[in-house]
Formats: sequence, structure tokens, C-alpha cells
Amino acid sequence: MAEGSDPIARMALQLSRLPGIGQKSAQRLAYHIAGMPLDQVKDLAAALWQGRKALRFCARCGNYTQEEFCPICLNEDRHNGQICVVRDARDVAAMERMRDFKGLYHVLGGTLSPMDGVGPEDIRIKELLQRLSTEEVQEVILATNPDIEGEATAAYIARLIKPMGVKVSRISYGVPVGSDLEYADEVTLAKAMEGRREL
Repeated sequence: MAEGSDPIARMALQLSRLPGIGQKSAQRLAYHIAGMPLDQVKDLAAALWQGRKALRFCARCGNYTQEEFCPICLNEDRHNGQICVVRDARDVAAMERMRDFKGLYHVLGGTLSPMDGVGPEDIRIKELLQRLSTEEVQEVILATNPDIEGEATAAYIARLIKPMGVKVSRISYGVPVGSDLEYADEVTLAKAMEGRREL
């Protein structure tokens, strides 16, 4: 049977387009879906379709929302003068799981990557600067990933914000809680030493 007409192959092809899903995982998921009752498959497909259709970007921070503004931006208790800048909405969800940050967010929608043709005009830096000129902000916390693109993005944004008289900080990173030092690489240990604090 040709791949184009094989339903399992077509399902696997679509599933393999998701991040972190390779060909084998996609095929395993396709076979699992093929064995599900039709009403469950219909519910799954409807949830994906309706969920995606209902989502939009918050007009203020760029997070996912169903309304014009996300619940975080609408929460007046969160307007404490802090804005945490993250790469995407997944990072907002990660920060919120911490239940420690009580400020607002700004989602860039990517990071600077000249090799991939992503420059400052391709992510939401201009919108961040506009927020800083219209909102009462005392501190911007840069929480982009500790990779080359994330570091370059954080450094670029910090250079733009510092002349505005707003405090700019960078999240610390290093050895994960619960891990052993012997398994940490040199860069991770160096960053952990840099980010140390007095007890």
C-alpha cells in the first residue's frame, strides 16, 4: 500500500511534525490512536482544533489567552513594577509553576539568531520598550534560556534598557537541585559559582 493512502503513515507524518516526536514515536502514537475508540479520537481532534482556534496573543505581554488580555495582565495584584522577559509562552508556564514570581511577563516570541535570519525587528523587543515607556516598571528580569541565542538576546535588551533608568537583572543558573556535582559540566559549575549568594 502506498504511503500516501496509508492512514497510519499519514497520521505518523503529521505527528512527527510536533517538536520532540521522531519517526518511531510518531508511528507508535499513530498505532495507539488507531486502536482508540472513534469517539475518543473525535474528542482529541476536536480539543486540538477548538483549543488552537480559541487561542490568541495577549495584547500587552504576548502570552496565550482567549481574551484581549491574559489573566496575569488582568490581575492588578501582579502590577508590582517587575516584568519578566521570556522567549515564549511555554516559559511563562514554567515560571508560573514556581509560584514565586508575582510580577508581569513579556513574551518575546523568539530569540535573536542572525544565523537563522532572526533580528531585533522579528521579535517583540519594540513592544517591550513601549511598555517600559508607558507602564511603571522598576525592574526587568531577563529570563531567556542560557544558550547562545538567549544570552545574546538578554545582552542586547539590557543595553537598550539601561539608559532608560530601569533596573535590569538576569536569572541565575547553575547546578539543578537534587543533582550531583560530579555530573555537572564545567560551564554549568562556572555559572553556579558566578550566581552564588551570601547565606
